[in-house]
Amino acid sequence: MLAAGLLLGIGLGGFVDGIVLHQVLQWHHMLTSEGSHPATTVAGLEANTLGDGLFHAFAWLAVCVGLWLLWRESRTAPFGFQGRRLIGLMLAGWGLFNLAEGLVDHHLLGIHHVKLDGDGDAIVALDVAFLAAGAFLLVVGSAIARSSGVYPVQGRATE
Repeated sequence: MLAAGLLLGIGLGGFVDGIVLHQVLQWHHMLTSEGSHPATTVAGLEANTLGDGLFHAFAWLAVCVGLWLLWRESRTAPFGFQGRRLIGLMLAGWGLFNLAEGLVDHHLLGIHHVKLDGDGDAIVALDVAFLAAGAFLLVVGSAIARSSGVYPVQGRATE
């Protein structure tokens, strides 16, 4: 269940980022900070739309693989569906997504930031807040997953 929960969290966290920050709020796209792809030109918007689409495809693939792993495990594991553990792992996966995406895309590569409007301090503050949210989700999710009891399901073998 570990891999399934983390992959579901990574994928769903990616969808929250892409849908809320890229599409609804329109704070950034995948390539907006890279100088050759400004969101203010048709060519730049086309490149960013492609980048966003590939990003969503990655998130979708992570969710599909996570669901498949969860389904596979539910058919063979001697333990039943552990909702609390799964929720904790998904939150931890979302936190891992935020940390990895924030560190790589915002800080190391600089291909985009959480929000481009404002001065340099505001941009950095939002990028750091994104990382802090990721760390919070990782810690809380891990604690929830660890605190869940694992009990055999009645009628299943516990070998």
